[in-house]
Amino acid sequence: MFRPRTIIVFLVALALAATTALAQDSSKGGIKGKVRLAGRKLVVAAGVAVTVKQDEHEVAKAVTDAKGEFLITGLQPGIYGLTFQKPGLSVGSLGNIQVKAGKTKSLPDRLFLTTSESEIARLAGSVFNEAGKSVPNVLVEIARVTADGGKGKRIDERLTSESGQFVFRVSPDKATYRLTLKANGMTDQTKDVEVDGALVYRVAFTIQRPPD
Repeated sequence: MFRPRTIIVFLVALALAATTALAQDSSKGGIKGKVRLAGRKLVVAAGVAVTVKQDEHEVAKAVTDAKGEFLITGLQPGIYGLTFQKPGLSVGSLGNIQVKAGKTKSLPDRLFLTTSESEIARLAGSVFNEAGKSVPNVLVEIARVTADGGKGKRIDERLTSESGQFVFRVSPDKATYRLTLKANGMTDQTKDVEVDGALVYRVAFTIQRPPD
């Protein structure tokens, strides 16, 4: 059995270790931010590799999550630069970021990367009426299907052109997207499209009136 004196010594040592850890944490800082796709405010950029450099030396790495967000901690106070990389997207960079002790630097909400047209997937569709004619100005929404088969958060939307067409540009990473067509006075329709590579995936809708 532990003697009371031994227990007291152990608790004191534990308290000192915790105090030291807090002191060490407060001596360092961090950086957090959110990456989006340029021209599409609703679309975040997940899976982007974020590299932190100081004087050209790599000091830390992170990857943006499903919300396009990243958090890097344990940085010594100083000036840093960031680079953002993901296949299919332009390489982004941000410099002169000052990190202070005990603070997490929150970057402005303007971290945008552009898509490389040769390395993205396109979901191209057409909308027709029951007579086979193209229908303009029909709303089409896109959402990414979650792992459990549920519809995730809407990530973008389009109105069909004068020729009844629409195009969504998405990551070439393997995923399933759900397209939802909404037309006034018509039945809503959905179609799932499986994406696996930088290809063009075509889909067609025929709008239908709800049954009487």
